[in-house]
Amino acid sequence: WLSTLELNHRVQTLVLREYLQAIGEVESRIKRLEVEIEQLANMETNLRGKMIKALQTLRGVGLVTAATIVAETGDLSRFDTAKQLMSYAGLVPSEHSSGPRQSRGSITKCGNSRIRRVLVEAAWHYRHQPRVSGTLRRRQADQPSQINNISWKAQHRLNYKYRRLDRRKKPNVVAVVAVARELLGFIWAIGREVKYQHMLEAS
Repeated sequence: WLSTLELNHRVQTLVLREYLQAIGEVESRIKRLEVEIEQLANMETNLRGKMIKALQTLRGVGLVTAATIVAETGDLSRFDTAKQLMSYAGLVPSEHSSGPRQSRGSITKCGNSRIRRVLVEAAWHYRHQPRVSGTLRRRQADQPSQINNISWKAQHRLNYKYRRLDRRKKPNVVAVVAVARELLGFIWAIGREVKYQHMLEAS
């Protein structure tokens, strides 16, 4: 529709065409990079490739999000607890202490900003009722039942958390960030399961 617009002045139409051309070039570049990421992920039969595929069983976690998480964290099982991973991403609440008094504030944002950004984007999907779409079903097709079970549990738990915070009149952004923090717990669980399955295959 935008490409059919004819504005009052020729210069305005020219600028609009240039903007549309720039958008088209960016979209083409994104598609090329996504194809390259997918090919690289499929080529990797090691732990990293398996982790990328397993994380995509989670709702809202597509190829680019999964690849970003794995690229930024490496082996997820290196974190002894889910809370350590949450802290690494800067998604734990800040704390202000004075003597016996403790108060918690907004997230620290001291961790990895790239992981935090893709997680918050993924967390928005959990506003909706749990369901397995056709796309998600295809991503789960070749995965062990243990991993798919974690994904299904995450849908119920995170949707409930969002609805509970929404009922308490929390702002949408605050609720989604809380969901993103808990989503990391499920990502950590999948990481440990993938590592366990990988060790079994290697033995």
